[in-house]
Amino acid sequence: MKLNVVDRSGASAVVECAPGQSLMSALREKGYPLQAICGGAASCATCHVYVESPWRERLPARGEFEEALVEDTYHFRQDASRLSCQIDLSEELDGLAVIIAPED
Repeated sequence: MKLNVVDRSGASAVVECAPGQSLMSALREKGYPLQAICGGAASCATCHVYVESPWRERLPARGEFEEALVEDTYHFRQDASRLSCQIDLSEELDGLAVIIAPED
């Protein structure tokens, strides 16, 4: 599957990855500098991304822990804010477009 990624410098790329992993894992595997301090346990917000429309409407709503962590990124929080560790990649998300959020 393919991901459309805009990094922190504004550079765009289309990257290929396998479904069945988290977006965080796929981005880190491709060399994007997500700290992901908690390793995907939804206990930090260092894998913060913005999911572009219309993709965000295709994702499940943020869970309670994700919502709380996104709220803590108040300087960079947007309606499109998600934790990449909480997005499971599937064939239905082929073409997903994300922007890596600034570090908080």
